[in-house]
Amino acid sequence: MKLAAFIRSKIAEDAVDDLLQEVFIKIHSRIDSLKDNEKLESWLYQITRNAITDYYRTRRASEELPEWLEQPQPTEEETIRRELSSCLEPMIKELPEKYRNAIQLSEIENKTQKEVAEQEDISLSGAKSRVQRGRALLKTMLDDCCQFEINKDNQVIYYDKKPKDSKNC
Repeated sequence: MKLAAFIRSKIAEDAVDDLLQEVFIKIHSRIDSLKDNEKLESWLYQITRNAITDYYRTRRASEELPEWLEQPQPTEEETIRRELSSCLEPMIKELPEKYRNAIQLSEIENKTQKEVAEQEDISLSGAKSRVQRGRALLKTMLDDCCQFEINKDNQVIYYDKKPKDSKNC
């Protein structure tokens, strides 16, 4: 189980089962606070991280918390990037198959365009074309559902959904 492995990587082996039990109790008692089912995994890990933090606070009050537990608040740019990323997944699924595959391989799996060409059994220029066309289609889909404000570095600094109802938004 992923949560047990995560806990095991952070605390002593003899405390893993007890802490996992505490996490399950917290999950059960707080399940109604989950507002978006698509964020279930991150919600579970946040509860687990909090339980680990509590473990260190109660059992080793005199020791410093491990550095990995310190979680600075995300910047506004990071929050925007995360929100827009969650919008892209359903949009990618709507792309025609050849563009969807090219975008999946190059942008999601971080493969080079040469690797995309090899995997799709097409020329390098064909792979580059598919990636560029897929990106252009995604940009059009995003522009159809959202209004963007871009800074001088070509980064999204603000966005707002357009009132138009779109299945991709």
